Amino acid sequence: MPKPESLGRVELEVLRLVAEHHPLTVREAADKLADTSGQARTTVLTVLERLRKKGYLTRRKTGGVNRYSPRVAMTQLVQSLIGDFVQGVLGGSVSPFVAYLGQRTELAPEELDELKRLVREMEQRDKREGDKREGDKREGDKRAGDKSRRGDA
Repeated sequence: MPKPESLGRVELEVLRLVAEHHPLTVREAADKLADTSGQARTTVLTVLERLRKKGYLTRRKTGGVNRYSPRVAMTQLVQSLIGDFVQGVLGGSVSPFVAYLGQRTELAPEELDELKRLVREMEQRDKREGDKREGDKREGDKRAGDKSRRGDA
């Protein structure tokens, strides 16, 4: 995973395009972006190279043409960017993020189901970790009691 560096709106747009259509040449990227955002070929080349230097893309020359591909899967990148946002902007608290999601009126039923599933998984994980911590604590207490009875303490 590349060292997280901030990404601008155009960089994210280009990165998403490359992730969806890789490997992609500058011309192919520029043609696709010309219709949606009006980015010139030189701008696309600059952004692709910036993303490569930041570690988000790879470049491979085939047939005399550079082709760009993502260094990591888009899902992994999005998780990393969201994690950086939560840590950097929200101070590690996901509550404002969840509150934002709750206020969105366009949340699809499938998205809501997915959020519920994720919360259930988090609750189960927290319960398992809590049970493990409790078991570790009991084991530590037992060892301390054994030492005390033997006079080791």
